[in-house]
Amino acid sequence: MSKEAPERNGLLISFEGSEGSGKTTQISLLSDKLEDAGYDVVVTREPGGTELGEEIRHLLKHSKSGNGMVPEAELLLFAAARAQLVREKILPALDEGKIIICDRFLDSTTVYQGVGRQLSKEPVTVINRFAVGDFMPDWTIILDVPAEVGIERIRHRASDIPDRMESENIEFYRAVREGYLLLAKSLPDRYSVYDGAQPKELVEDEIWEETQERFFRND
Repeated sequence: MSKEAPERNGLLISFEGSEGSGKTTQISLLSDKLEDAGYDVVVTREPGGTELGEEIRHLLKHSKSGNGMVPEAELLLFAAARAQLVREKILPALDEGKIIICDRFLDSTTVYQGVGRQLSKEPVTVINRFAVGDFMPDWTIILDVPAEVGIERIRHRASDIPDRMESENIEFYRAVREGYLLLAKSLPDRYSVYDGAQPKELVEDEIWEETQERFFRND
């Protein structure tokens, strides 16, 4: 029988970082460890995670019709996908005592559209709040890599063609990286920053150690 996440009805752990930071790898590793420990885990992603969200994801990242998309439209589409994901998938899973690991959440909008696209802070904050209400992750893991490292990793992926977001220039990703680091400094209790340029096994061990310290040490 699966364990429920401790101390509340479920947990939401979000992963953040620029393209090529290693999020997909570390999400899979953490999910496996939690499942091996007997927890009921749901892995999802932004944008996506629902039928509607996946359609929006395709438009944002792959569709030719997304070429030339203005930052304001991009902001609203990400928020729409997030609103659907929270209400359709995340909140019901939390009510069932599950642990949700989300590949990106509202912090991506704060950084990518707010910092990277240079949209004003106020509308980004208001739209984020409208999409998710007062709901926030219990813990956000930021995988930090220099922009040069992330871009090089994208170039060496075996099969994937870079999508619209992955095709941005290095100045954009330098801004994104700095945006994440500033966020982490603003709320150190919610954010943890890991050096994503380290060997993946070392990052895995560090994340697992903190996961236990934060949530499971007394289980």
